[in-house]
Amino acid sequence: MADAEVLVSVRKFDGRLHWHHPMVRLGEDEHGVWLGAPVGTVYSKGGVGPVYATEEPRVMLFPRGAWWTALFQAAPAHLDVYCDVTTPSVWPSTSEVTMVDLDLDVCRVRATGAVFVDDEEEFARHRVRYGYPLDVVAQATAAAEWLGAALRDGTGPFGGGYRAWLDMLG
Repeated sequence: MADAEVLVSVRKFDGRLHWHHPMVRLGEDEHGVWLGAPVGTVYSKGGVGPVYATEEPRVMLFPRGAWWTALFQAAPAHLDVYCDVTTPSVWPSTSEVTMVDLDLDVCRVRATGAVFVDDEEEFARHRVRYGYPLDVVAQATAAAEWLGAALRDGTGPFGGGYRAWLDMLG
């Protein structure tokens, strides 16, 4: 396992810092770059500082050129997959990845496999408040629709292949 630390830095459309936390580089495959967060990884939000520490291992996928990221969580997390609709990830350096959160989240419940879209109201509010361009709205909406189908069908990384990356965290 590679153990280079990477700062995940998520911003809102107006440039404000949103979630930020360290992860370790696990590797790359046909789906994109995989980072891992062992138990106890501290997540911070904006300028508030630490908000919580993880209770389960997690891996995060940063697909190349896609308008989303995916977080895969080990048990006992309620959700096994939590996808953020974002602008495509940018790597200013090998030790940082950043993207803009576009509010929509597509999630899968571990126990039932149910898939749902979260924060549609926030997306609608922020679309007006921040003046999301029409192409951003179209990309975000298309990404949420694709993710919903992919999570239900087990397409690509959502079919269970992420478990091998989780296993790397022990």
